[in-house]
Amino acid sequence: MMGLTFINALVFGVQGNTLRALGKDTPLNQFLAGSAAGAIQCVICCPMELAKTRMQLQGTGEYKLKTKNYKNSLDCLIKIYQKEGLRGINRGMVSTFIRETPSFGFYFLTYDCMTRYLGCEAEDSYVIPKLLFSGGMSGIVSWLSTYPMDVIKSRLQADGVGGVTQYKGILDCVRKSYHEEGWRVFTRGLTSTLLRAFPVNAATFATVTVFLMYMKSEDNLPECEPGPVIHQPSSL
Repeated sequence: MMGLTFINALVFGVQGNTLRALGKDTPLNQFLAGSAAGAIQCVICCPMELAKTRMQLQGTGEYKLKTKNYKNSLDCLIKIYQKEGLRGINRGMVSTFIRETPSFGFYFLTYDCMTRYLGCEAEDSYVIPKLLFSGGMSGIVSWLSTYPMDVIKSRLQADGVGGVTQYKGILDCVRKSYHEEGWRVFTRGLTSTLLRAFPVNAATFATVTVFLMYMKSEDNLPECEPGPVIHQPSSL
């Protein structure tokens, strides 16, 4: 919760500004703008997910202790920094970057293609359901495109919590995970992730798009042409 507000603000802001800098609203530019947004938000996303992973593992399974190490997410990050420095705070940064960059590219590309295909126009009485469906499908495609890397990222961030480090890096984690658990390990948790992804991203995209549509109608953002837009008849 601490990081989501900043991440979404950063993602939609970077994507919209990158798209304007690229000049033309094309599928390729949508993908590139989304990828840029995904890459930049890793700065916040990686430490946030590290804290979330450590907090979720605390007091469970092989990490079970009589006393808890972390009081909350902020305390978790502070203690990791004190023990491991900046490298510890950014554990899993490379795998997060590999996951987020193409994932957000497909995220915005899918939304753009879906809204165009469904004909999401401002005067359409069914525009809200169409936006919700488009946003939900964007979330699903985004996760499907890079989910195996998310599994690797989570394992790397959880590694070393019990005092023993298992993996030397991304490739070593891939090799050991496959050797010990087979290819299914790379899809573990996918169903629950997709069930969450549809409503979350449906609400996110619909809210952002409707809010920007309202702001434009009030002439508060006359120059704003963000990525997630409701397409006007003149542009079709």
